[in-house]
This record gives sequence, structure tokens and C-alpha cells, in this order.
Amino acid sequence: MINIPFNKPYFTGKETTYMQEAMLSGKLSGDGAFTKKCHQWITQKYGFKKVLLTTSCTDALELAAILLNIEAGDEVIMPSYTFVSTANPFVLRGAKIVFADSRTDHPNIDASKIEALITSKTKAIVPVHYAGMACEMDEIMRIAVRHNLFVIEDAAQAIDSYYKGQPLGSIGNLAAFSFHDTKNIICGEGGMLVVNDETLLKRAEIVREKGTNRSAFFRGEVDKYGWVDVGSSFLPSDLLAAFLFAQLEQMDVIQHKRIQLWNAYYDTLKHLEAKGLIVLPNLSAEQTNNAHIFYLVCKNLDERNRLIAYLKEKGIAAVFHYGSLHRSAYYAEKQPLTNLPQCDKYADCLVRLPLYAGLEAQSVADICATVVDFYS
Repeated sequence: MINIPFNKPYFTGKETTYMQEAMLSGKLSGDGAFTKKCHQWITQKYGFKKVLLTTSCTDALELAAILLNIEAGDEVIMPSYTFVSTANPFVLRGAKIVFADSRTDHPNIDASKIEALITSKTKAIVPVHYAGMACEMDEIMRIAVRHNLFVIEDAAQAIDSYYKGQPLGSIGNLAAFSFHDTKNIICGEGGMLVVNDETLLKRAEIVREKGTNRSAFFRGEVDKYGWVDVGSSFLPSDLLAAFLFAQLEQMDVIQHKRIQLWNAYYDTLKHLEAKGLIVLPNLSAEQTNNAHIFYLVCKNLDERNRLIAYLKEKGIAAVFHYGSLHRSAYYAEKQPLTNLPQCDKYADCLVRLPLYAGLEAQSVADICATVVDFYS
């Protein structure tokens, strides 16, 4: 029997070398030499105004919530079909989460549903680029400008993906990325805040550095540093940054491998979609595909569960994804149940197939053959 895990971390070969360099440098805490290298590499490649490594994407979103002064009484609009980390940072600040439905043809937030959810208390919109595929950012930004709202891109899955030629993470006021070991580019646990709003640049590094102007001190801009704002410790160890830098250097290699595998899945399974048996990811001309996730959508919950069980029986670890946050035990106690049928469809019917840079082409062929067997 074949044995194919859902995910397996990919190593470039330089991770331990760079981590040893960091150790020998004598500086293991945050904002060391490798953190600076990562900041420079990412800024140069994508043209972001400012990037700040964090210990996780969740931390990057918490940092964003503090920067935007989210507080009790504020409302934040986001999709229900997302991970709890999208919501928690704003809940921790006292905000009310207002969930929007997904698109009929994609798990991303349906931009046409956003405006009806805006009230005088709305402060921000948090679009989530599911599977690394862009939300309808032009329309979302038009709505935000019209109502004077902030936009925070949850780009956890969206490294090296674009919308109309713009890198995801460069469009909203702020953006958060993940380098968790399930992502395309990894360091075990890690994340990044992108700051595109000029008015937030200076404060972002203060909040990230425990509310102090320590970074300005080390640049020689002040003669001593102290507590000047609220904040927390969001800096990752330079050991993590050293690991991450080895991955960033091989970005093109990693992405090429993943995209080849994604395309092989799509090309092999599209005949099942043509027969109306499944639905495959829908990629528009405005989006690029960073091959973060390959998913298919079954007809119903029972079929989804039977497919996953069938694949498991054959030694293939396929998984579903998010439950609807608006139906979660925590949220349901606080708000009346909202009808979000598209979100619930993806929660019940979506299946993710194994996808990682070290996956063999033959394994993809075996997985596809097993899916075809199930549907035959």
C-alpha cells in the first residue's frame, strides 16, 4: 500500500548552515543579521513599503489590530470560511466579528456581500486569500475608500501570488503572512506583517518591540529608548529567520515544484469536473496561482467523508479544511446564527489533496488514479 502524507516540510539544504551561522554570531534574539536579510530580500522582491517578521501570522494580525486601535464597539468584517486566527486578534481587542459569505465559485469572501454588512461601527475589512488566490481586491478597496475603512489582507497562504500584477499583501493598509510548516515557504512557526500605510510605518515597529522605540535607538535616531506606546513582543528569534532565509533564497525552485504538481492534479482530474462529478479551483485571469492548496469540492458532506475515508484506506492522507466560524461554539453563543450557505458548502464539501514541494509526480498520479477509482 502506498503511504502519502498530507504535508511534509521541504528543506533546501542551507537551513542548518545558516542557523549555525546565527548561533556563532552570538545574537539569537530578534532583529539579528538574518532577520535583516529576510526583510531586505522580501522588500526588494515584492516592493512592500515595510516588512516585519513576527513569531506567527496570528501575531502579525494581533499587531495589526493594535495598530488600527481596534477596540470594544468596533465591527470587523471577514469571511466565515477561514481559520480562527483571522478572527481572534480582533476579538481580543473587543471587536464584534461580522461574517460574510463566500463566493459561489470560490471559497474567498464574496465582495458583493460586504457593503450590506457595513454599519457606523465598522472599522475594518479582512479579506482572506484562500489557497493563495486573490480576493476581488479592486472592489474591496473601493468599498473601503467609500466608507473610510481599513483593509487588512490575511495573506497567510498567499506568498508569491498576485492580483492584476500586484503582489498580494501590497494592496491593503496592512497584510499578514504565515511561514508555518504547512505553507509554501516555512520556518516551522513564523509570520510577517506588511505595512503599506505610510501613517503606520513608525508605530508598527514600536508596537512590535514591546511598545518601545528600541529600533530607533539602535539606528541612532534617539539617544535612549523607553516605553512610548502599547505593544508586545512579536519578534522571532534570529534562528528562525536564518531558517527562513534559506527558504527564501530557493523561492523560485520551491514554487516551480509546487506549480508543476498543482497543474498535474488539475490536468488529470478536470475530466471529472467536465462530467459534473466534482468542482475544481476556479482561477480567473486577474489571479495567479501560487500552488498553496489543491482542492476539490464534492457534492455533499457524505460524499466528502467517503472520499477522504477511501483515500485513507489506500494510504493517502487527504483532509477537509475549515468549519464555518459563524457556526462555531464560541461565536454561536454570542450572535444569532447567520445564513451563509456558500461558506457552509465549502465547510462540508471541500477536500484538500497532498501538496508539498517534495511530493513526487508519481505520487500525484497515484492520488489522482485513486480519486478517479472512487468516482468510477
